[in-house]
Amino acid sequence: MTAPFPVTIYHNPACGTSRNTLARIRESGREPDVVEYLKVGWTAAKLKALLAAMKATPREILRLRGTPAEDLGLLKPSVSDEAILAAMTAHPILVERPIVVTPKGAVLARPVDKVDAVL
Repeated sequence: MTAPFPVTIYHNPACGTSRNTLARIRESGREPDVVEYLKVGWTAAKLKALLAAMKATPREILRLRGTPAEDLGLLKPSVSDEAILAAMTAHPILVERPIVVTPKGAVLARPVDKVDAVL
């Protein structure tokens, strides 16, 4: 018997890259825990944990297209990580997707083939 290999995808079903990543995970023979983050939202603690696992900064996972990032003034270099995190918890759409977490690590699966590193 193989050991359990949990996979979680922070998913937006309206996003083609997110849908393709979900399909790729399933093609690997795994059924992931699907978190529709636009419905459930984010906490600062969850985002900080994901960022630590990805070795990334809030700015590196800040989604610009189709979001209020510019209107909120988040594109200015002087904006702090804490301010970006606060905006992400208030506006979940500001987090780039999909993020995939497995026992091998966490990745922002853009492009889709980045998910292979953690499967």
